[in-house]
Amino acid sequence: MADQASLNFFQEYWIDAWQRSILTLDILRERGNTFVERAAENAPHVLGFAFEVVLDGRTLPRPVNYVLVSIVPPEGAIVDPAKPPFVIVDPRAGHGPGIGGMKQESEIGVALAAGHACYFVGFLSKPMPEQTIADVCVAEAAFLEAVAARHPDAEGKPVVIGNCQAGWQLMMTAAIRPDLFGPILLAGSPLSYWAGVRGRNPMRYLGGTLGGTWLTALSGDLGHGTFDGANLVANFESLNPANTYWEKPYNLYARADTEGARFLDFETWWGSPVTLNAVEMQWIADNLFVGNKLTRGEIRTPDGTRVDLRSIRSPIIVLCSWGDNITPPQQALGWVTDLYDHEEQIVANGQTIVYTLHQTIGHLGIFVSSKVATKEHAEFASCMEMIDLLPPGLYEAVITEIDETTANPGLIHGKHLFRLEARTLDDIRALGANSEEDDRRFAAAARVSEINTGLYRTFAQPVVRAMASETSAKMLRETHPHRMRFAAFSDRNPFMASVKPLAEAVRAGRKPVSPDNPLHTMEKVASTWISTCWETYRLTRDAMTEAMFLGTYGSPALQAMVGLAAETTAPAKHGTDPAQDAIAANWRAHLEKMFEVGGLVEAVIRSIMHVRLPQRTVDERGFSVLQAVRRMQPANRRLSFDELKTLFRDQYLLLHLDEERAVRAIPFLLPDDPDQRARGWQVVEEVLGASGDLSAEGRERLAHLQQLFAAARPSR
Repeated sequence: MADQASLNFFQEYWIDAWQRSILTLDILRERGNTFVERAAENAPHVLGFAFEVVLDGRTLPRPVNYVLVSIVPPEGAIVDPAKPPFVIVDPRAGHGPGIGGMKQESEIGVALAAGHACYFVGFLSKPMPEQTIADVCVAEAAFLEAVAARHPDAEGKPVVIGNCQAGWQLMMTAAIRPDLFGPILLAGSPLSYWAGVRGRNPMRYLGGTLGGTWLTALSGDLGHGTFDGANLVANFESLNPANTYWEKPYNLYARADTEGARFLDFETWWGSPVTLNAVEMQWIADNLFVGNKLTRGEIRTPDGTRVDLRSIRSPIIVLCSWGDNITPPQQALGWVTDLYDHEEQIVANGQTIVYTLHQTIGHLGIFVSSKVATKEHAEFASCMEMIDLLPPGLYEAVITEIDETTANPGLIHGKHLFRLEARTLDDIRALGANSEEDDRRFAAAARVSEINTGLYRTFAQPVVRAMASETSAKMLRETHPHRMRFAAFSDRNPFMASVKPLAEAVRAGRKPVSPDNPLHTMEKVASTWISTCWETYRLTRDAMTEAMFLGTYGSPALQAMVGLAAETTAPAKHGTDPAQDAIAANWRAHLEKMFEVGGLVEAVIRSIMHVRLPQRTVDERGFSVLQAVRRMQPANRRLSFDELKTLFRDQYLLLHLDEERAVRAIPFLLPDDPDQRARGWQVVEEVLGASGDLSAEGRERLAHLQQLFAAARPSR
């Protein structure tokens, strides 16, 4: 009997293993067929919503391969014409478009659910000839102009979401054309490329360890003026070899009965690499990946305009995660400390910056995960108008679940409370930052890159370009390992002909192994061991890469050879801009005259802000009350959204400039009519009471303000 039992579990496991192998091959066959079909398409995408083309970038004066489409609201969705439209821009970082709206629970889905009209910016698989990054910025500006023209009744400018690479592209456009943008949400977008912490962010060393961007130039030349996005995909995959080479394929094999649909959905997007013009990719590598010039203000448009991120007037929202190994929080937020030395400078510049930190989600999950979409993205979508009214400063968005202790839950949208807490630049620095010595190392790597690229262009580029042709470039792309592993399992491979009928027979007679089968247990243990080996390899490789980078580019001799003298300090941060300084000075002069200018509305807003200042936090409940009060006003007397935004900003800046003087001036803003003052005070109490108990200092301030509202208006 014991021998029979041993034979049974042995036979059961190997039958199951054979069947899973056939099912896995069949799923890979489907993936390969999808890859072949999509490779023949001009605009392959994974967008899960119906859409209508609004503006084709190929028709612009400077043609680009980008396209603006309008998302058709699904049945049951109600779009509020007064709400600003959302524009989602997907990353062109090697993959095709559509990931921001691949499923219902996505950035597009939550925007539609919140009542916003929605647009999507995608791109074709091939760039237009001579297309540049500057041309894409011009196209994005044209897209936003078209969106705004379609929504004349919207209260506020379009809200723009940039995923990964699209984030820095949008920030450049917003710096050049700040008048077009409403709030800008950056999801997993790198802006400060040298930033990171030792031992955790090895990708930032890649440019230095390869000797700079000369390999990018070589790839573009071998591609006959075209850079293959599959190379970028390969870089992403190399960051986590355990997942790439074992965990993802094993997970498919282990769950071959149920994993197929999810696997194919993702691989449809992952397996459709697009191309860029070689000049586009070279610009990105030189100015961003290695040069890190964006936050230092060293990038200029073809007409000489300086790209200064401090020129952006819209709220900037940064969504990043500790689990992101491609865009770690330091790279997503380091630009703030690159631009400013103190949070007071953010306020003086009139810029509003909001960030939130997820604890675990990976890079793609920031704009793909359903959990992130239904929590972070949904909360941002529902509270975007509140963010747009925020006064200048640095804030962290804290999203918590509602429980029995939450006051006034009826004023909260959804299942989470959205709260904004004031932060300082020290909070950003605490996430981790380079030392001056490390910044010098990256600066040395950038200099070496310039030298090597110059040498390549002088001596090798003419030869490579003479040898390369469109035929050879096409062959290189088709034989790229990323494409080959997809195409090899398609029906074009004659060895795959028997897989489909075999898989149908397996599904008809499927015999899954029992969970307690000892061989099945040994399989899972072996899988864990293999993953551990790959992870050990990654840690060793990353440690060696970091040590080589730090040792090589930390050499005083090398730094001196590339022009970084020993006595010089670390590379300079963003330089001062006389235009920005003049704007700040004009605002201060303007505010000096505004302390006693205004009426009851100004007095109410100033009072609410004065009471809340010590707590350094605001949440959606008070905003909900304020919006309800605003909607109760007759349409002909109601402040427009832009007027309300200006009012909030001015009142906050007055308090920031001289809080005592601003409070003393409140009685001069109040009307003589006691009934009007009483109604104004009622609004103050309702808004402040919506968020629960005030602090002791807040209650003292509230009592003082009550006396000011009750007293007779003083003479000037």
